[in-house]
Amino acid sequence: MAAGVLLLLAFCTRYALCDDYFKMGVNTNSAEATQFLREYDREASGMCYRVTMSQWKFVTNITEYNRRRMLEELALSSKFEKLSWRKAAAYDASRLSDPQSRRQLSKIIQASRSSLSDEKFTEIHQLITEMKEIYNSAKICPFGQKPYDPHVPRVSYPTDFPETNRGYQPYQLTNQPYQHYQPYQENPEYPNYCDMQLDPEISRILAHSRIESELLYVWTSFRDKTGPKLKNRYMRYVQLANEAAVNTGYRDAGDQMRSAYEDPSFRASVEEIFNQVAPLYKQLFTYVRRKLVLRYGETSVRPDGPIPAHLLGNMWAQNWKSIMDLVMPFPQAPNIDVTSDMLRQGFTPLRMFQMAEEFYTSMGLKPVPPEFWRGSMLVRPPQRSVQCTASAWDFCNRIDYRIKQCTEVTMQDLISTHHEMAHIQYYLQYAEQPQLFRDGANPAFHEAVANAATLSVYNLPHLQRVGLYQNKTHDPYEVSMNFLMSMALEKVAYLPFAFMVDQWRWSVFEDGVQNMNTKWWQMKLRYQGVTPPIARTEADFDPGSKYHIISDQEYIKYFLATILEFQIFDQLCTVSGHSGHLHECDIYRSRDAGRLLSEIMQPGASKSASDIIRSMTRGKTNRISPESLVRYFRPLELWLRVQNRDEQIIGWNSNYHDVALFAPQKASAYKSYPSVLLLIYLIVLF
Repeated sequence: MAAGVLLLLAFCTRYALCDDYFKMGVNTNSAEATQFLREYDREASGMCYRVTMSQWKFVTNITEYNRRRMLEELALSSKFEKLSWRKAAAYDASRLSDPQSRRQLSKIIQASRSSLSDEKFTEIHQLITEMKEIYNSAKICPFGQKPYDPHVPRVSYPTDFPETNRGYQPYQLTNQPYQHYQPYQENPEYPNYCDMQLDPEISRILAHSRIESELLYVWTSFRDKTGPKLKNRYMRYVQLANEAAVNTGYRDAGDQMRSAYEDPSFRASVEEIFNQVAPLYKQLFTYVRRKLVLRYGETSVRPDGPIPAHLLGNMWAQNWKSIMDLVMPFPQAPNIDVTSDMLRQGFTPLRMFQMAEEFYTSMGLKPVPPEFWRGSMLVRPPQRSVQCTASAWDFCNRIDYRIKQCTEVTMQDLISTHHEMAHIQYYLQYAEQPQLFRDGANPAFHEAVANAATLSVYNLPHLQRVGLYQNKTHDPYEVSMNFLMSMALEKVAYLPFAFMVDQWRWSVFEDGVQNMNTKWWQMKLRYQGVTPPIARTEADFDPGSKYHIISDQEYIKYFLATILEFQIFDQLCTVSGHSGHLHECDIYRSRDAGRLLSEIMQPGASKSASDIIRSMTRGKTNRISPESLVRYFRPLELWLRVQNRDEQIIGWNSNYHDVALFAPQKASAYKSYPSVLLLIYLIVLF
């Protein structure tokens, strides 16, 4: 990039979608720029279709041939991205009379790394591909077994785990892992039984085992197979990402990531949001910690301290729903699960998708096109390997939309089906926008809208309305508290993790790659109240155990999406005429809610998030607000405060033993100065 352009960029505002930011070139021909955007729209749509189709063919039929074809298309797409970036950067966007054209030019440049040289541009993409392949190929041995011995039988893991306390009795009574599993019949083509992957085997163990030594083993083993192999590659990735960002006029790669939110005070804004939800999280944390002390004892969980990360039912301690059996407020009342009712009524995967489509059309939204039913993969196909993670696909041609999901007849998959169909509805609503605007208003919007719609599907009034929940023998208050606890373990417990991932990433981009693992655990302790179960060093690189970090996917959008989904849901409930507790609202068949959803979705990314929020709230605010989330969980928070009334600490104390697990030198220094230690570490965080 020319020195004059860099000098000009140095004086521009830091946020990419401001109208006068990308004065990146000297071409002031407005008609030529408009023609370029028309050509770009046509060519980008075609490129998007080819890349998306190649990716679809690979994930629905995993073969080496399909993988090669996908990589070929991705390589062509990278070349197209780089060429388009160079053309867009040649224009003086401020001279365009159309604000939408200025916005489109900004979007072409905003998140791209095309300012790198061809060699470095190829290198950073290759690094990301290598890191993803290392992550996806990580496998460990079963607990208590050594690498392959043909005389030792393999074990298999059940495909369905019971959801009630009764299902955990084998662990509690025998204290032996997998005693109730059937022996695995050895496949001679795959003689090595050390083939447990994160999904499904490792995740199932973390979710359902209550043997601490087993949990520790799988937690540690997966990190041993990922972090050390990824660390050096990630360090080089940071260097290249920062170089690309600086070349484009940003301070660093974190600054470039944040620019998509069009908020000059973005970091302060998200921290303010987090501080507003922290008291609710602390109440939940304190209650859950007491239950874990009862299960594992004070030698494993200190009654006033942080929680060891391997005990929360999830590889990253981000979702605690799997330990519901340990923390259920009213065990004698049911935890809502209509799977048995679905099976009894003869539900099929196809019927589940038809039910989800009817949920949206009942509000006046669009039915899916015929291509959806012809092209989607709604069940696991026989005789071929597929990638089963549920996802919605837009093939960029305004016709073809699909869902990939290995659907089973369960309540969880019913919720997932409604969620993915909400993404399809979003695609349909903004289909007439230019290619650059066929996305959410900011990176958080797609997930927020999909989750907001499914909040209505989760609850008892809706399940009763569609004939899937008929149990009226239990106290409604107890059932409601169990439901809210389950939701809090999924949503509230997730917030500090979703907040801190990019806090860590931005600090690495800003301050460098020294002490990356120590920073990770410092933030885990500060925001989540979570510590590693065993000592960690800089050789471990535990952030590498999170796929979004090594695959170059920003994460703060999930924090904001979780906040925003309740804000959107609250507005949908208001226009639908709901009164009463927010968690009991059902927007099914509300045409007014459908109209508001359509207003949110139709603009796509052609309007800023602040404009859409202002319109959604009828002018009351233009900012993402956690007030609706707090109100949704208020009945549970009041209950938690009563349960925690005898606790000396709401939150957690940390001491040098906690810090020594990931920063031994620092901890030992503080150990020599008890007064300083007390001031700095013996505090309740937050």
